[in-house]
Amino acid sequence: MTRCAVIGAGAWGTALADLLARNGHDVAIWAYEWDVVETINRSHQNRRFLAGHQLYDTVRAYNRVEEALDSVELVTFATPSHVLRAIAKSSKDLIPAGTPVVVASKGIEAKSLCLMTDVVGEEIPESVVVALSGPSFASEVVAQQPTAVVVASTNSDAAFFAQSAFSSAHFRAYTQSDVTGVEIGGSLKNVMAVATGIADGLGLGFNARAALITRGLAEMTRLGVKLGADPATLSGLAGLGDLVLTCTGSLSRNRSVGVEVGRGIPLEEVLAGRETVAEGVVTTRSAHALAAREKVEMPIVDAAYRVLFENQPARDAIGALMTRELRAETD
Repeated sequence: MTRCAVIGAGAWGTALADLLARNGHDVAIWAYEWDVVETINRSHQNRRFLAGHQLYDTVRAYNRVEEALDSVELVTFATPSHVLRAIAKSSKDLIPAGTPVVVASKGIEAKSLCLMTDVVGEEIPESVVVALSGPSFASEVVAQQPTAVVVASTNSDAAFFAQSAFSSAHFRAYTQSDVTGVEIGGSLKNVMAVATGIADGLGLGFNARAALITRGLAEMTRLGVKLGADPATLSGLAGLGDLVLTCTGSLSRNRSVGVEVGRGIPLEEVLAGRETVAEGVVTTRSAHALAAREKVEMPIVDAAYRVLFENQPARDAIGALMTRELRAETD
């Protein structure tokens, strides 16, 4: 039995905490919201972020990070990307040197343009960082529906440790060493899901959806390779697998945001009515800046950026994609 701490009690963090507890581990979860702590401890439910699901009764919730991290042997960060650095920094002195730290947050930090594992590595330099990503809706994980993900680290022992901790009869984790590829897949698929949702909101049909997914994968791979990723990683679970799920699944928050924007609802109004974070909106801005910095052509990311942040009509953005200069399919 491993002493595990999950930092972040949104839907994803809660599902991972439940999974670890069902696997026989001693699990503590940290939540920012007092009501989340209380409902997990009193009724074994996260009614705010994962309503309708009964959690394993050994999961304990805390509102103080130091309590959740007491005597910890495996840490998992599942916070929104924009607060990860601050929370990791506050946890630095509470995590023993050499402890495996799994980063389940997905995104690209706004100012630094760092990937999430780089953020944690900078703030907790004595930890051993592992990225966890792949096609996985939280509600299906907690319902014990079959799921497969990737755990990636340059330290093979840490990857194997995380693989063993998370894997069960319902949740299969594959190891990887290409952390950059796994991170790029996990972050950019959210941008592509927003773009696909916009097309769906416009009523453009299945042909357009398939084209956006396929060309979106090409853009993800292009940027990933520029940053040092193995292109094969983007064709795996953390790339193509997560991309297909997030762009087509009815449970995708990022796709649903895009659908509403495509229907003409202003972004501010769309986001105002949501309890949970749609990482694709934040990541669109970061990915646009990262592509510019690396001089990588990403027309779908550019189109999503113009619609979300420059008020370009969605139909005009799609039209601009279709009338770009003709070219070969492969670079």
